[in-house]
Amino acid sequence: MNPIAIGSFEDFEKYNGLELGASDYFRITQGQINLFADATIDHQWIHTDPERAKNEGGFGSTIAHGYLTLSLVPHLWEQIVQVQNLKMMINYGIESLRFAQAVTVDSEVRLVAKLKNVANLRGTVKAEVEVKLEIKDQKKPAFTGVLVFLYHFH
Repeated sequence: MNPIAIGSFEDFEKYNGLELGASDYFRITQGQINLFADATIDHQWIHTDPERAKNEGGFGSTIAHGYLTLSLVPHLWEQIVQVQNLKMMINYGIESLRFAQAVTVDSEVRLVAKLKNVANLRGTVKAEVEVKLEIKDQKKPAFTGVLVFLYHFH
């Protein structure tokens, strides 16, 4: 699927209340988990010790940090929507974020997005996007929430 091209408030408005699509699946590796642990100084064994996680963790393997899965949003979001004619974008907030299921190492995840609401605030476009990070072959998502972006177009 090709990303939806958005270049103005009017472009966003056409999709208000509609599902925008889904990204490709993305595999989360132990290498990525380890790099995230280094970057965030969160070396909890359930993330970084495969042998201990296998024997003691309850998931059969290491799991990705919840915030690692959340940090994939920009990469996956641009596979769904490509915002053009952009002067600046601001990550404004996250509402109702819930981590519903652990993501085990080597799982594949994808982002599914729906435009919950869009508003023109004196030239700044506020987009509220319902997101769900699906885990391939699992019923429950890794997380759900509403992301709020502010877009300033040229």
